[in-house]
Amino acid sequence: MPGLTPVEQEVLVYSYFRDAELHGANLLFRLLRHVDDPESQISLTQHLADETRHAWLWTQRIQELGAHPVQVDDGYQKRIGKLAGIPRKIVDLFALTVVVEQRALRRYQQHLRRPDLSERTREVLEAVTKDEAWHIDWIRTKARELAAKAGDLEWVDRAMKTYRAIDEQVMAELDEKERGLGG
Repeated sequence: MPGLTPVEQEVLVYSYFRDAELHGANLLFRLLRHVDDPESQISLTQHLADETRHAWLWTQRIQELGAHPVQVDDGYQKRIGKLAGIPRKIVDLFALTVVVEQRALRRYQQHLRRPDLSERTREVLEAVTKDEAWHIDWIRTKARELAAKAGDLEWVDRAMKTYRAIDEQVMAELDEKERGLGG
């Protein structure tokens, strides 16, 4: 929004990152009740711990800037949910999670390329980025395993194609909003 100081713009962007991590953690927490195999329980728990740690890292970074997190009412996850709804099948939910995690990784990598990036923000981005590749890999592998058990090997790819189209629409809206902030 016009009129924000550079620090306020930075806090707002980090608040959006934080919000996405918190929504991701909430989704993973709910998934724990629907996937009962022991290996998935372990992976979901580790993934959940990573998401909440990422939210905490963004919270700390915002505090280091002398601010508090900004309440985000129209963040990425909320916008995705409005357009995609809540998937009814676990394979679809896992496919959506892959797309969301891939987006998070791209956003963090994009932010890492900023020429004006502070060293402390770089540290946070590198910490959260390090986990994203594993998140994507294990969720995609599990989704494909579940689709194979259901007898539909193409299910995951079809679902991810649908969710990527929604993701592109949401990101176009958010990119426009961020450009208006100067971020």
